[in-house]
Amino acid sequence: MKSLLERINNKLNDQGGFLKSISILVGGTVFAQAVTVLSLPILTRLYNPSEFSIFAVYTSLLAVLAAISCLRFEIAIPIAKDEEEAFTLVLLSLISNFFINILITAFIFLFYTDIILFLRLESVGSLIWLIPIGVFFSGIYNVFQFWITRKKQFKIIAKTRMVQSVSGASVQIVMGILGFAAIGLILGQIVKVSAGVYRLIREFWFETKSFLKNVSLKKLKAIFEKYDQFPKYSTFEALANSAGIQLPVIIIAALSAGPEAGYLMLAMQVMMIPMQFIGNSVSQVYLAHAPEKYQSGVLEKYTKECILQLLKIGIIPLTVISILAPIVFPILFGNDWQRAGDILLWLLPWFVMQLIVSPVSMSLYILNKQKQALVLQLIGFFIRIGLVLYASVSFSDYILEIYALSGFIFYTLYFFTVIYFLKKSTKDFSKKEKREV
Repeated sequence: MKSLLERINNKLNDQGGFLKSISILVGGTVFAQAVTVLSLPILTRLYNPSEFSIFAVYTSLLAVLAAISCLRFEIAIPIAKDEEEAFTLVLLSLISNFFINILITAFIFLFYTDIILFLRLESVGSLIWLIPIGVFFSGIYNVFQFWITRKKQFKIIAKTRMVQSVSGASVQIVMGILGFAAIGLILGQIVKVSAGVYRLIREFWFETKSFLKNVSLKKLKAIFEKYDQFPKYSTFEALANSAGIQLPVIIIAALSAGPEAGYLMLAMQVMMIPMQFIGNSVSQVYLAHAPEKYQSGVLEKYTKECILQLLKIGIIPLTVISILAPIVFPILFGNDWQRAGDILLWLLPWFVMQLIVSPVSMSLYILNKQKQALVLQLIGFFIRIGLVLYASVSFSDYILEIYALSGFIFYTLYFFTVIYFLKKSTKDFSKKEKREV
């Protein structure tokens, strides 16, 4: 038995501890996703498709704004050269998050009526004020999660994900039982994104409080200027990416008759279960190890190994879920949700490509290709929005299917672009070594 355990431990520590790190994050995510799986059949019976449609609009707006609330300084935290520089990036991220949320609140105040009319939320207009709250806590969690990623303390991230899932699902179920309609789903989501923040902040504070005495406007300005490509390019890249995914959902909710956005949201939530289970865990570990692999000139090899691991462990569960969805959805979620099961099958090609691309897309930041990443996301934005708008005019009965196709096209383009730049980086590293010999 001892020999077997030693062999397992050695295997997990292969590739610089990559598999061990993945196993830690996956362990926490298994629990979190189990809670999601168990809660969804309950939620679909407490909330109807129209209420899920309102929730879809809220979460779409939240995702778009949360992606840029820290001006992408949080992405630079794991790759900063030393602890004090990373600490300063945390401060810049938090400052950005605060002021961006003030701007969001001011925008809602000035254009409240227009926003409500466009989103067709006249009956639940007050819910729009919950957006800045969700964005604020999402930003805070992301900042400290990237700090913990830098420290490779993956157990803490795993535990916070468990807390988030239990807290969010509990609030949504309780409020659904009490008859709170769509606001129950939204408040549960806010609780979910904010849960676990205290644990992350506590770890950060104990490790960095000695740096506070060195904080100054001069240092903040210097680090801002050093990493200015993140707010200049990565912010717009993240906006284009998130908007490309989420704005079609809002457009579908605004233009389609019936709760189409609600069906789409349930289908995507189910598909995101294996995606978060596998892809998010790999993404955290990849970002923690990729900078040192780049310095060693083996980032291309390391990335390809990650892609192969993703294919091995990801294709089967995604395919099985998609094929069974049209049969299983009415049984699990109720007869009202048959349409969501049909949509999920169309999402399969998109999510297979996203599973492969999303974790390793961070390589473009490490290669200092923020401009190219921005161009890619802008192309993706126009592909998605363009096809959805075209479908709304010419093929309104197939608008969700065409939206799914647009996601596949974009991630396929992104995949080949990442591979191209990785190959180029390997060649450049080899040339540099030859010159130095």
